[in-house]
Amino acid sequence: MVARRQRLRAAGYQIEQISGVGPEIDPLLLQGSIEGFLGFARVPLGVAGPVRVNGVAAQGEFFVPFATSEGTLVASFQHAFNAMNRCGGVSAVCSDEQVSRAPCFEFASLAEAHAFARWLPSRLTHLQEITETTSRYCRLRTLQASVVANTVYVLFEFCTGDAAGQNMVTLATQVICEKLLRDMPQTPQSWLMESMLSGDKRATPLAFRATRGRNVSAELVLQPKQLSRYWRTDAEKMERAWRQAVNGAAQTGAVGLQGNVANALAAMFIACGQDVACVAEATTALTRVERTRTGELYASITLPNLIVGTVGGGTYLPTARECLAMLGCNGAGFAKKLAEICAVVVLAGEIALVGAMASGQFASAHASGGRKGASSNGAAES
Repeated sequence: MVARRQRLRAAGYQIEQISGVGPEIDPLLLQGSIEGFLGFARVPLGVAGPVRVNGVAAQGEFFVPFATSEGTLVASFQHAFNAMNRCGGVSAVCSDEQVSRAPCFEFASLAEAHAFARWLPSRLTHLQEITETTSRYCRLRTLQASVVANTVYVLFEFCTGDAAGQNMVTLATQVICEKLLRDMPQTPQSWLMESMLSGDKRATPLAFRATRGRNVSAELVLQPKQLSRYWRTDAEKMERAWRQAVNGAAQTGAVGLQGNVANALAAMFIACGQDVACVAEATTALTRVERTRTGELYASITLPNLIVGTVGGGTYLPTARECLAMLGCNGAGFAKKLAEICAVVVLAGEIALVGAMASGQFASAHASGGRKGASSNGAAES
């Protein structure tokens, strides 16, 4: 632990709060973040890396913080990072971003509902202007209405800058709805500001049709010698293991096909001051593990539903600031960068999982490094 802290400090990272030697957090700073404040839940925080990222917004080598009490988690990511680095690093792209809210309006009749649905698109420009008054960063992109008998469901899609944006779009939607209620041709019998159509904090197929949060993908080609060195397996066995696992997941009716996206994101979210409940949405993901014609392994992850931000929310907390700074993502202008790093880390976890399954070491790895208490320093290999 001491050597690890010295290495990070020597590299220029501030880790006083993470390492527990910084000043206590002033409870007054927590107003608006917690009620009935009592103290803090102390979750162990480890670091793995560096991992090489060849993204559009994220480029370079990064140490990654993980807040977790699951033994072997950090070590398995370090193991995967080592293999990924030897293959030249991981490509990543954050392609789109938007956050949705979905109010609904119940009318006295089907005819009134249809009349409102026809009228609403003509108000888009005006509603975009209203949205800009609610925040410096929130922008209304599109709206879509669907009629279910006498009720109209409206899906508003917003851009939220570098914030995760959940509260931002809630406020904007409230103001929009209040304006609509004053202007619409027919007054609804009742309405809800959020109808659960948005998919907020739930795994739904909706994000696959567009984006909720940030849509980000990462890919990597692993060479046979790295598969053999790090997992004692090959591309054919890993492809077969993933195919069998996907068929098992399909039988459960899973939304998305992925192995352990939640493991990586929950640990990173806690460390970096993100809304951990949004991990439920982010599991709407697709992992691909395929053997190439030359015997290499192509692996990728697509996360169409990644809610992350580098401003707002819990990012102001001292440990979160240090963790985000470690990733070069502290403050405005870095949300896409953070999303790309998250995708690369998630892909590392997927590869580590499939490698352990293909080699038959899944149970033994957990037994030796986790439940039996054996320690692993997760140090990077030379």
